[in-house]
Amino acid sequence: MGALWIAHVTVTNEDAYAKYAKGATEAITAHGGTFIARGGRFVQLEGKERPRNVVARFPDVETAERCYHSDAYQLALSHARGASERELLIVETSE
Repeated sequence: MGALWIAHVTVTNEDAYAKYAKGATEAITAHGGTFIARGGRFVQLEGKERPRNVVARFPDVETAERCYHSDAYQLALSHARGASERELLIVETSE
C-alpha cells in the first residue's frame, strides 16, 4: 500500500527554511517520493491552521519512514529546527 507524508508548517525563518526545503526535496525524491501538494490554497476546517501544507506520496510507509530517518533528510531537517513550527505524519493509503 502507498503512503502519504503530510506536513503542516508555519515558517518563522524564510532563509533557513529554504535550505531545509532544498535538502528535503532531494531526500524525498531520492526515496521515490513525489509531491502532490506544496503550499497552495487550502481551507482549514478544524484544528490549528498552518499556512504551508505539503503532501508527498511514497510507495509505502516503510520507505517514507526510511526517508525521514535518512542522513540526507536529517541534515535538511537541521535547517527547519528553529525556523518553523510543524507537524509531520505518515499515513498509509488504501490504494
